[in-house]
Amino acid sequence: MQIEQHGVDVIPETERTGRPRDIVSFLIGSNLALGVVIFGWLPVSFGLGFWAAASSLVAGTLLGTLLVAPLALVSLRTATNLSTSSGAQFGVRGRLLGSALGLLLSLGYTALTLWVGGDAVVGTLARLFGLPDAPAVYALVYAVLAVCTAVCAVYGYRLLLRLSRTLAVGMTVLLVVGLLAYAPRFTTHAPAGTGYLLGDFWATWLLSVVAAGLSGPMAFITLLGDYTRYMSPARHSARRVYLTTCGGLVAGLLIPQLFGTFTAVAVRAAGDYAGPLVAQAPYWFLVPLLLAASLGSVGNAGLMLYSMGLDLDAIMPRATRTRCTCTVAALATVLVYLGHFVWDAQDAMTSFVLLLTAVGTPWAVIVLIGHLRCRGGYDADALQVLNRRSAGGRYWFTHGWNIRATVAWAVGSGVGLLAVDTPVCTGPLVSHLGGFDLSFLLSAAVTAVVHPLLTPGTPAPAPEPADGTAADGGRGHAAA
Repeated sequence: MQIEQHGVDVIPETERTGRPRDIVSFLIGSNLALGVVIFGWLPVSFGLGFWAAASSLVAGTLLGTLLVAPLALVSLRTATNLSTSSGAQFGVRGRLLGSALGLLLSLGYTALTLWVGGDAVVGTLARLFGLPDAPAVYALVYAVLAVCTAVCAVYGYRLLLRLSRTLAVGMTVLLVVGLLAYAPRFTTHAPAGTGYLLGDFWATWLLSVVAAGLSGPMAFITLLGDYTRYMSPARHSARRVYLTTCGGLVAGLLIPQLFGTFTAVAVRAAGDYAGPLVAQAPYWFLVPLLLAASLGSVGNAGLMLYSMGLDLDAIMPRATRTRCTCTVAALATVLVYLGHFVWDAQDAMTSFVLLLTAVGTPWAVIVLIGHLRCRGGYDADALQVLNRRSAGGRYWFTHGWNIRATVAWAVGSGVGLLAVDTPVCTGPLVSHLGGFDLSFLLSAAVTAVVHPLLTPGTPAPAPEPADGTAADGGRGHAAA
């Protein structure tokens, strides 16, 4: 096992040994963590009962998967990560927009995973060994989890793949055991004393669809390419990669989230999840819960941290991926401390995912429209212009920016932010939409209309060599 040497450069064809089932391992193994489980608690904290919460999670996850899963096919063609690939639509400098979005998304979710996992670890150790519930203990546990996560992310793709395969089996067993542990306490009703967060069932249910269900797939809008770039389109069809990505997203998100909903109503978790989960766990389940909280958090946060390192590497081409990964690991740890000691974590988490969904969705829509227009044909070498600190090339546009695509993203994001309804702020359009948060649908629809109007015409696909591989050592690969 060696530290991965690739950053956001093009993966040579000889090293593209990934298989479609690998992405299933990543998406299931890394998501069976309390940082994902807690999204199943969110609908319950909003005042929804089990069936309403579960239906909102299923609806949001399926809707998000339809939008996000096709993004996996982009990096299958370009052999680099998604934010760098977006240079085909936004320009080789404009693709920094995708890097910034990916960095923020992964940073928030990494901090969330370490925060929730760390709280559960401390609570479990307190019940097992009488460890004091003191700030210094929390700080130490967060630091240990952060260091373990950083090590996995620094070693990169192959270590994360092995870890995900192991967690996919081990964490599934732990979650099944957990269902048995909390089953005697299960009820379908929301915890006593909780009312609908937005005062109305349907408004609260739609909030749950976006904040809890849809946010799961949206967290992967820049992550999927980190793994499909290691797959070769010469050996694996786009259809198979797409279907396995869909299966991995749906299973990898719904299994832990529905477990979170089940346990949240079982332990009557209203304002906090990790505390009641640990406090009401049968004593015999404490050791499995400790393993789930620690190992699952390292696997999930490692996946996010790895992506963050790639995004920062794309923003700072002079830095190495290893240095970038260590930097973002420190930032994520700081956010964990703020989430525990300073902020109202539930409100901060809900507002964070809603706001980033509103601005991330237009970016994903533009990348998908561009992928359809060029029919999967890219000049992979031209996408690397900024990484080589040079200028020019097919995707140079105007000083490295596709102004029209950027304007389309800004318009879609602006409409989404005006229609968002969070515990911290409410957009002015919400009152005209019956009090419902339709930010995701509006931002996607507006972008899907504005972008083609601003960028008429269908670009021709990049030329493809007869043997399906680029003459430039695989760097210019463009699949049919």
